[in-house]
Amino acid sequence: MEKLQNIELTIGDETEDGVFAVSLVEKPAIEKDFIALSKEEIKLKVIDEDKRIVVGFALVPDKKIYRRIKDKEFNVFFSKDTVRQVSELYMKNLNLNKFTVEHEKNVTGVNVIESWIVEDPKNDKSNLYNLDPKGGEWVMMSKIYNDDVWNDIKNGDYKGYSIEGKFDGLQDLEMSEEVELKSYNDYPKSASNNAKTALRYAEENGWGSCGTSVGKQRANQLAKGEAISEETISRMASFARHKQNSKKDLGDGCGRLMWLAWGGDAGINWASRKLEQIKKEKTKLSEDEETKELIKEFLKSIK
Repeated sequence: MEKLQNIELTIGDETEDGVFAVSLVEKPAIEKDFIALSKEEIKLKVIDEDKRIVVGFALVPDKKIYRRIKDKEFNVFFSKDTVRQVSELYMKNLNLNKFTVEHEKNVTGVNVIESWIVEDPKNDKSNLYNLDPKGGEWVMMSKIYNDDVWNDIKNGDYKGYSIEGKFDGLQDLEMSEEVELKSYNDYPKSASNNAKTALRYAEENGWGSCGTSVGKQRANQLAKGEAISEETISRMASFARHKQNSKKDLGDGCGRLMWLAWGGDAGINWASRKLEQIKKEKTKLSEDEETKELIKEFLKSIK
């Protein structure tokens, strides 16, 4: 059996990478179920009700997680330092109530109430819940206010956490030569103009502490009308999470400057639409190939 390539995922740009949401899933990729805490007896009242709290590992350092892209199979993993960095960014970016189920549907009424890194496995709080920590794990405790989600958890439909985010590392993947990497430059002219505005402001006032080399590179690409990859388009679309800072004036923090650097409303809205278009094109291509194969089989059968 061929040994799978192991790829370390890292945070390359803290303004872009990290965990944006957490999904409740039946089969966690890290193979660690969370524990549902229920049936709390409230004193002074003869009431027995669920706490509606779950606790479990969101990430386990050095745990090999199987992934597949097209015809390439591989494992990804996170170091202890990256797990810590990811957990800190998740809290810093206030993503505590951003949850999905099975990576498909956004849900409300689920909130993280505690988050910590296991420092001392022997004395860590996670031992109270029999999570068996080894050290360096990211532990997450959540409160479930959503009735439907809680009922699904009690029924065993969701058994653990699975993170959603973007990370560096896959650019090192040794993909098959058959994989064609396309690029696109049909974004609106207003997106280019927004990037040019950001560059002009930076030239006159400096970037200060705003942005990273990646954000600045993106501004230059868009300003010049260069073609960008699907991965870059995906990063542009995900930048929508910073929209709350986009209405500020230039010079009032970094929000407006970096929003424009990534193409502003025009660029980021285009990126979201473009991803959907690419997805539909890939689906159609797959269906066309399947149809061709069926026709070939049919022609063979009537010879």
